[in-house]
Amino acid sequence: MLLKTSPDFSITGEAADGEEAVRLVEKQKPDIAFMDISMPKLDGIEATKLIRQNTPETKVIILTVHEDEEYAFHVLRAGASGYLVKNASKKEIFEAIRSAMAGERFFSPGISRIIVEGFMKRDEEGKPRPGTEEKREQPGGQQLTKRELEVLAYIARGFTNRQIADALFLSFRTVNTHRANLMQKLNIHDTAGLVRHAISLGLVNTES
Repeated sequence: MLLKTSPDFSITGEAADGEEAVRLVEKQKPDIAFMDISMPKLDGIEATKLIRQNTPETKVIILTVHEDEEYAFHVLRAGASGYLVKNASKKEIFEAIRSAMAGERFFSPGISRIIVEGFMKRDEEGKPRPGTEEKREQPGGQQLTKRELEVLAYIARGFTNRQIADALFLSFRTVNTHRANLMQKLNIHDTAGLVRHAISLGLVNTES
């Protein structure tokens, strides 16, 4: 009903469970598929993986009651473009759709906060605290500053440049500069490559 209030969007179908959702997406190939996590027959995370494998042109946005860091990481690894809680506003839902279509990821503010808090807690327990620009040797001889490593970790967790700027108290332009420097130093030219590099450095937990 909410999507029908905007002339920019049209609904192509609805599914009763995860298996039906995968079949329906393969048949109709919509731009966006909204997916819950808890669904009969096949949960939303596994359904998202199959959709991204079989119909990669379709972007998946999770819409769920679960506000949980681990769920968010599983959703990211499955290839979803967004994570919204079911009390999300109309503005958030429309923004998530537009972000997905632009190739970016979008999180509800509550999810973003949970991910940031989890990241900061792990950072405090096992890594140097923010505030220094110490350099760390990278595979292949590249040197990234502490700030660049922080930005890389957020990129790997699906944060947009705007969300990274807010989380690190930086300007949007500064984050853009850090992203450009990362790509230049690492000779990586897309977000997927940055994510893979972050995983290789242990900046992202990939355990299932």
